[in-house]
Amino acid sequence: MIMKTEKSAALFEKAKNYFPGGVNSPVRAFRSVGGNPLFIEKGKGSHIWDADGNEYIDYCCSWGPLILGHANNKVLDAVDKTMRKGTSFGAPTRLENELANLILSFNKYIQKIRFVSSGTEAVMSAIRLARGFTKRDKILKFEGCYHGHVDSLLVKAGSGLVTFGNSSSAGVPESFVNETVVVPLHNKEAVQEAFEKFKNEIACIIIEPVPANNGLLLQGREFLEFLREICSINKTLLIFDEVISGFRMCFCGAAGLYNIQPDIITYGKIIGGGFPVGAYGASKEIMNHVSPDGPVYQAGTLSGNPVAMSAGIAQLTECLAPNFYLDLEEKTKYLVNGINKVNPFKLFKLFHLGSIFWIAFTEKETINNANEIDANSMGYFKTLYHALLEKGVYLGPSGYEVGFISQAHSYEDFDKTIKAFEISLKKLV
Repeated sequence: MIMKTEKSAALFEKAKNYFPGGVNSPVRAFRSVGGNPLFIEKGKGSHIWDADGNEYIDYCCSWGPLILGHANNKVLDAVDKTMRKGTSFGAPTRLENELANLILSFNKYIQKIRFVSSGTEAVMSAIRLARGFTKRDKILKFEGCYHGHVDSLLVKAGSGLVTFGNSSSAGVPESFVNETVVVPLHNKEAVQEAFEKFKNEIACIIIEPVPANNGLLLQGREFLEFLREICSINKTLLIFDEVISGFRMCFCGAAGLYNIQPDIITYGKIIGGGFPVGAYGASKEIMNHVSPDGPVYQAGTLSGNPVAMSAGIAQLTECLAPNFYLDLEEKTKYLVNGINKVNPFKLFKLFHLGSIFWIAFTEKETINNANEIDANSMGYFKTLYHALLEKGVYLGPSGYEVGFISQAHSYEDFDKTIKAFEISLKKLV
């Protein structure tokens, strides 16, 4: 198609007067791929339309929450019914109970849950809970995992194997950095060294069990089981950050996929049905340390917002339908296999798990570590990205971001996408 971009460009110029970089979240600025960002006007099912009327098959899905697709009728009906009764009360509602019961009844890995308003808030609260429960200060995170814009987690690796690292954002105090130990992903020796160096000081290990914020850096069961074991030995809590993977791989997320019991799990995205939401959960013993039952304080005016709760109930109820996740996985395999067939020169690899996929310009058969990603390859992604846009395919605007399949995606969508890749790859060749 011939893309019209005048209206999006004009909106972006206006936005620059209102917001830093013209956006309210950095990746939206298109700086990784170049050009002006598209301003989205509407979405339905697997498709979105921008301000200029261009139509795209959407594989960003609002960065993962829309597992049923855009403007799902059952979600909209539930939200409409709730909104007409009021949008926020700052008091308990029946809907909080319903969503919590729905989650806890089908997820054996947590016994109590607390709703918050974002994934970042969920992680921040989980870290505080781990420190309060263990009475320790240091946390261990992995290079290549993103856990939201929490001060103590905006830390990147330094020059050593085990290091306190450096802040990846201005405004993060050095004292915060000094409580965060950073090690490489998929490296048992580095984790063991960290525990030897900081014995009885580490409150928790936090990891995305399916790292999907810096490529799809699959770790596998063995490494996650190792983390479970070393945490148990050292009386350290294991936190699974499942803001992306929760309710995406299966209803119980990566914990259920690998059958590994973390101590705390954080959720977001899918549990809100497209509305701002987050949550953290754990055993009754651990969660009873949260205020007002315990000394670990956490609160929020919009926590358990009834509109978000109703959307979450509607969406997660659909996720419990027979073969829901199996169907998503089959769709993902169909798309991945189809693209591979039109990629005869193996210009890139497609990594996937469940309904998540990632395009990586690499010759490696696996990428487990952020250091294995070739930064120079992002130039190829930039070319591919704009070629796909012209053919009506929308991906997240960064080569480090993953793509998502929703229930709304059809096999006709996939055939069109495969054809778009076939044509677009010629520009790369």
